[in-house]
Amino acid sequence: MENREDLNSILPYLPLVIRSSSLYWPPRVVEALKAMSEGPSHSQVDSGEVLRQAIFDMRRSLSFSTLEPSASNGYAFLFDELIDEKESKRWFDEIIPALASLLLQFPSLLEVHFQNADNIVSGIKTGLRLLNSQQAGIVFLSQELIGALLACSFFCLFPDDNRGAKHLPVINFDHLFASLYISYSQSQESKIRCIMHYFERFCSCVPIGIVSFERKITAAPDADFWSKSDVSLCAFKVHSFGLIEDQPDNALEVDFANKYLGGGSLSRGCVQEEIRFMINPELIAGMLFLPRMDDNEAIEIVGAERFSCYTGYASSFRFAGEYIDKKAMDPFKRRRTRIVAIDALCTPKMRHFKDICLLREINKALCGFLNCSKAWEHQNIFMDEGDNEIQLVRNGRDSGLLRTETTSHRTPLNDVEMNREKPANNLIRDFYVEGVDNEDHEDDGVATGNWGCGVFGGDPELKATIQWLAASQTRRPFISYYTFGVEALRNLDQVTKWILSHKWTVGDLWNMMLEYSAQRLYKQTSVGFFSWLLPSLATTNKAIQPP
Repeated sequence: MENREDLNSILPYLPLVIRSSSLYWPPRVVEALKAMSEGPSHSQVDSGEVLRQAIFDMRRSLSFSTLEPSASNGYAFLFDELIDEKESKRWFDEIIPALASLLLQFPSLLEVHFQNADNIVSGIKTGLRLLNSQQAGIVFLSQELIGALLACSFFCLFPDDNRGAKHLPVINFDHLFASLYISYSQSQESKIRCIMHYFERFCSCVPIGIVSFERKITAAPDADFWSKSDVSLCAFKVHSFGLIEDQPDNALEVDFANKYLGGGSLSRGCVQEEIRFMINPELIAGMLFLPRMDDNEAIEIVGAERFSCYTGYASSFRFAGEYIDKKAMDPFKRRRTRIVAIDALCTPKMRHFKDICLLREINKALCGFLNCSKAWEHQNIFMDEGDNEIQLVRNGRDSGLLRTETTSHRTPLNDVEMNREKPANNLIRDFYVEGVDNEDHEDDGVATGNWGCGVFGGDPELKATIQWLAASQTRRPFISYYTFGVEALRNLDQVTKWILSHKWTVGDLWNMMLEYSAQRLYKQTSVGFFSWLLPSLATTNKAIQPP
């Protein structure tokens, strides 16, 4: 175990120690967890006030810094004042002991994880490790192990002093509870209730699936590539109502992400990304080992189970009870829920119309929408040559894991892996122009909406167009676009149908967007992109304006 590169990269961010090839909790933490696992009659943890003291003691045993008083007070506030006595008693009699028992198993769960990590996908590293910036790779975690990781977060047992230097997001729940105490809101309570419901479900029946977390990296194409693209535009489905997470297909679901995965999920945030992390809490596990994203990176998470229903958004967000996730499993025992985190430019204002910003956004979406999974899912094809196994790629066009690590005893034959210095233009040709064969994936489109258009301040018409271009270039069969009733997109269906009827290519639409953006930048026009593209829309819209 001590010689595993993956374990050594993540160990500084775990509360465990390694001795004689085994992982352990420090003895005093074991004592505390054992007492809690036997219920309040042994541990005396029967209230929020006592729970916060137990958390304080365990953190001190781990030589961690003391939590802010507001965080400790948040635990007491929730369990002693906010929730009713019956629910609180259930938590201290059943849930807290079950979570403590789970944490006692945490070292052995991790050991089993690393023992199996090299056997999931032949030639691909899948063990838990720090996936640093510009380090493409994939991590497979069992839902049971994720439950243990989130239990660590609940008890604030992850070391937190060393995370900032690696640009890692927060992972403990102290800020979540501090925010509840400092400035109470129903939306903040509802976020915590989503997580409580997850733990209640987990403790009643431990899930047996797998969740994968992948850092994707692209060699970003230049503007000339986009201008010359002759790829046909994919189908465009407009939904004035509904939610991305309720889409009926097996489409890739877009997380309007912060560059730090999860954004404000574990503090006060409560918009699209944060809500998704609350109703699918297993997403939070990625915040442990995935540092912030660079411009040419995206994070794709497959298999996260949804546990909660909700209503509202932002300040009106409310937990609305149990959700039973009926998504089918893939061959890796992951639910067929694919979520991709892509971060938009923040408050671009007029900068949004600059070529460099448009290029950044379209390449970010391109990275997110590339279907890398079809590459490594079909990499289990080998032929023996003496004592060496040589990996074969079934289809040269499917070598999508451009920079994903391979285990040392396997030698990939595709030319990209053999020559990491291959010119970017050739990479673009190999992976973006050739694309991915979607004949067997007719429902494998992209479900998205107003990415980067809320608090980030992006232009909805441009962002819709950019995502359409990226989805088309990556050979996605369709884009399902949820407008959430944004007025600027009232003509989106009409515009996309008109463009498709004229058989425009990706290059055609990209060039028109560049021309429009230049005019906006130099104040030669003030109308929106769709009205500029189809002047008749501007006339129609004026005609229907109320007096």
